[in-house]
Amino acid sequence: MRIGLLGTGPWARAAYAPALAGHTGLHFAGVWGRRPEAAGSLAGEYGVRAYEDVDALLADVDAVAVALPPAVQAGMAVRAARAGRHLLLDKPLALGAAEAREVAEAAERAGVASVVFFTTRFQKEPEAWIDEQAAVAGWFTARAQWLGAVFTADSPFAASPWRREKGALWDVGPHALSVLLPVLGDVRQVLAAAHGPADTVHLVLDHATGASSTLTLSLTAPPAAAGADLELRGDSGVALLPRSSEGAVPALTRAADALLTAARTGRPHACDAGFGLRVTEILAAAEALLAGVPADQG
Repeated sequence: MRIGLLGTGPWARAAYAPALAGHTGLHFAGVWGRRPEAAGSLAGEYGVRAYEDVDALLADVDAVAVALPPAVQAGMAVRAARAGRHLLLDKPLALGAAEAREVAEAAERAGVASVVFFTTRFQKEPEAWIDEQAAVAGWFTARAQWLGAVFTADSPFAASPWRREKGALWDVGPHALSVLLPVLGDVRQVLAAAHGPADTVHLVLDHATGASSTLTLSLTAPPAAAGADLELRGDSGVALLPRSSEGAVPALTRAADALLTAARTGRPHACDAGFGLRVTEILAAAEALLAGVPADQG
């Protein structure tokens, strides 16, 4: 499968480009970016073509990997799907439910495969743990803490305008939801949402299985307090999400594997654009509640 990369920022450089270049089932065909000089630089590192015209790239590939801000990703994903290109996308799918729905509907209409890269879902130990816990009945409640130090430490993502505007809810919220939903079921309602220090938010969710969950999300945690933890409690006792032994590139390689399988078989992956849409809908409902605005929770 020939695949092109849309995006040239820190995440594209750190994860996407090396994962695409190193994947034995993919041919990394080229790079497009909003800054041509950055596209040229990144393409040169991997000996691939830098495209100035995104439609020219779409004409030369079977799939695209999108490492762009979510507001830009949504429109580019729709454009690529309409061109019949499979989609390897990042989280969040979009910054609003309407935009995310356009992506999911475009992929469905075009009959293209889609995978949204929720990192934890594609890391070896967490992925196995999620599958195991999803098969266990009787979970009563869950507690998730995704505490990042993006704005309190030397992070390459600290200057990201969309993270500055949207904060932890939209950046690390998708990670927590991607683990909770397959285990506890869909979110029937965001019961409560409250602001904490800086961009920190606290959520209480009601799940389809009858379980509840609480989430604490932040990008402004003190570096010494940063980390991600998720605890389940139920009839079978207590289960803790294991740490991953690997970084983003191996996980992204598995996401690319999933895209290849979905494209070959025609069977949607659990983390397809439809799942990305549902996560976006839940985040939008939480955002509305934080703003004191009633919202349709899907």
